Amino acid sequence: MASINSHSEFSFFDDVCQFFDHAAQFTSHDQGLLEQIKACNSVYRFCFPLRRGNKMETIYAWRVEHSHHKSPTKGGIRYSEMVNEDEVMALAALMTYKCAIVNVPFGGAKGGISINTKNYSVSELETITRRYTTELAKKNFIGPGIDVPAPDYGTGEREMSWIADTYLTLNPGQLDALGSVTGKPLSLSGIDGRRTATGRGVAIAVRECVSIEEDMKAIGLTAGLEGKRVIVQGLGNVGYNSAKVLEEFGATIVGICEFDGALYNEGGLDIDAIIEHRKEVGTILGFKGATKEFKNSAEGLEQPCDILVPAALENQITEENVGRIQAMIIAEGANGPTTPAAEKIFTEKGGIIIPDMYCNAGGVTVSYFEWLKNLSHVAFGRMDKRYEETANLNIVNMVEAVTGVTLTSQQRSVIVKGASELELVNSGLEDTMIRSYHEIHKVYKANPKIDTLRTAAFVLAIDKIAVSYQSMGIWP
Repeated sequence: MASINSHSEFSFFDDVCQFFDHAAQFTSHDQGLLEQIKACNSVYRFCFPLRRGNKMETIYAWRVEHSHHKSPTKGGIRYSEMVNEDEVMALAALMTYKCAIVNVPFGGAKGGISINTKNYSVSELETITRRYTTELAKKNFIGPGIDVPAPDYGTGEREMSWIADTYLTLNPGQLDALGSVTGKPLSLSGIDGRRTATGRGVAIAVRECVSIEEDMKAIGLTAGLEGKRVIVQGLGNVGYNSAKVLEEFGATIVGICEFDGALYNEGGLDIDAIIEHRKEVGTILGFKGATKEFKNSAEGLEQPCDILVPAALENQITEENVGRIQAMIIAEGANGPTTPAAEKIFTEKGGIIIPDMYCNAGGVTVSYFEWLKNLSHVAFGRMDKRYEETANLNIVNMVEAVTGVTLTSQQRSVIVKGASELELVNSGLEDTMIRSYHEIHKVYKANPKIDTLRTAAFVLAIDKIAVSYQSMGIWP
């Protein structure tokens, strides 16, 4: 069985606790309350058999509920042969703080199964997922008011469909059963915009960061995203959507790093063309639109750029390589990509890190919208879209009658159109990310002793969680 610290001496959970302890000194909360906020409340470690032909294999899995200050708990399920208990605990803790920062009323949780998905057939993956769900149900670790999983590394809509179907089977007649998991396909009461939410949230976070002229001047950059050079690590769901929305906002994607190598072009890379190239040949290497190519992916992180978006796995920017990073802004699309030692070096030289527990919170924000949709049993926009369009049309007709100005059919359609579910979801996501960034920034600026945005984000999260415990009457 994978040990608690199977990533050699690196402990992701220790890193999270180190960040927490550093931020806690800027709060005035009782030490016992701080320990309660920091601790993982429930750690479920289990295994189950999988028959593969004539052989039997043991599958190791975890589900961690970090905090019950809000119910249900919420967090993704990761399928990776690298997953271990320490990692799942760390990710669950980050989910607690992440939900608090973006004002989503969930406690933090996370799950993991120690497998390499490439080594299993679709049928075997389905069997593993359904058995995992059954094991969670046995111990009351899943349910719309208990613990709500979502996709993470190695999982997606397909796996969430299997989880939803298994939960429905185990709970016949439960009205809110589909609220037991988010990240489902639209056909199974998912929500439009969930697939792109994390990447879109990363892009909005970067846009808000570079919009503050005072902060940009301090690091030698101009305000705004226009013309900013960006390197993205990871071309999965988060990395791809981050890159596409950053382009939409005016940035130039100059570098892409993947596990098999890295590409660079100072003049910009065509992300969709790279995706097509990878589909054809199985690797990003050999792409003709790149002026530089690196077989060592890590070298790609060290090329000239203004903004680096690590959107792969944790522990990517360390004390060893941070000195060679040329970006002045690191936007953490992944969870835990920067170690505490690396962050200290990077921020001391004047760099800005947009912390993971805010930067990649777009996924849980839209998961919250999906959960609300599942509990209300009504799609966003269904009740008021037609009414809104009729009201807008009446206003347009009145304005035309009074002014004598006749709008074109295209102009009328733009003004009259009611919001779709996707537009409402993206609007809610954008509002959440904007408000949360400036809330963190306000804490950061209010106390000169608070050294980084991450510390400010932790202070903000700790304060909000403490209020929840105090309102329960547990602490005065």
